[in-house]
Amino acid sequence: MTTDADTPAYHYALIARALREIDSAGPGLGLDDLAARIGLSPAHFQRTFTAWVGVSPKRYQQYLTLDHARQMLSARHSTLETALEAGLSGTGRLHDLFLRWEAMSPGEFALGGAGLTIRWGWFDSPYGPALVMGTDRGICGLGFAAEMGEEATFADLAGRWPAAVYARDEAFLRPWALAAFGGGANADTALHLIGAPFQIKVWEALLHIPEGQVTTYSDLARVVGHPKAVRAVGTAVGRNPISLLIPCHRALRKSGALGGYHWGLPVKRAMLAREAARTGM
Repeated sequence: MTTDADTPAYHYALIARALREIDSAGPGLGLDDLAARIGLSPAHFQRTFTAWVGVSPKRYQQYLTLDHARQMLSARHSTLETALEAGLSGTGRLHDLFLRWEAMSPGEFALGGAGLTIRWGWFDSPYGPALVMGTDRGICGLGFAAEMGEEATFADLAGRWPAAVYARDEAFLRPWALAAFGGGANADTALHLIGAPFQIKVWEALLHIPEGQVTTYSDLARVVGHPKAVRAVGTAVGRNPISLLIPCHRALRKSGALGGYHWGLPVKRAMLAREAARTGM
C-alpha cells in the first residue's frame, strides 16, 4: 500500500524543509540534529537528501556560504566576454539541454501576450513547488513558490502577459518540466523568451554562464554593450521569467554579495550551492 511518505510530493516537501533548516542554521548544523528536526533517522535522511539533491547534506552545507560565492567570484567567475567573443557557450548541463530558443518580436511583446495561449502547470522540483508556463514554441515562464506561495507565484508570472489566454495543461508541459529538473536529459527543450529587446539581450548573456560559475552585473552590462547600465541590467536580471533555466541566480554583485532573487534568497543560495557541489567548484 502506498502511503503519503512514499510520494514524490512528500519527499520534495521534506527536502524543501531541510534546505530551509540548513539555510537558517548555517554550516554548523550536524547531520543528527538536522535529521531530528526533519523527523527522520540520520541514515534515512542522508539517503533521501542525497537522492533528491544529488550530494550529501554535509557537502551541500560546505557550499552554502556567502564566502564560497565570493571565492568563486574572485577566482573563477565566468569570463563572459571571452566566451561570447570565441563563440563558446560553456559545457554545463544547461547548454547541453537547451538546444534552441525563440524570442517574441518587440511588436508582439507590446501587445501583452494578446493572441497567445499560455499553458501552465505545477511540478515538483528540488526547490519546492515549481510553476511552469509554456507556449507552442517552448517554456516562457518558470517560478518557485517556496517563499511566496502558489497563488502569488501564479499571479506574478501571469501578470507579465495580461492579455494572454491561460490554460492548465500539465500533460503538455511535463516533458519540458522533466528535462528542466534533470529527469529528461535527452529532451529537446525549447525556450520562448517573452520580453523587451534589452531584457532578452541580458537573458541571452546569462545563458552563456556555465553551471558552477558566477558573473557580476557589471560583466553582464559590458557584454550587452552598455557598460554604464548596471542598474538596468540588474532590473532585467530580476525580471527574467524563466528562472533556473536562464540562470539569473548566477549573477552576483561586484562585492561578491549574492544580491537579491525574485523567488527568494534561500532559493538562490540553494541553487548556487547545489551547482557548486555538483560541479566540484
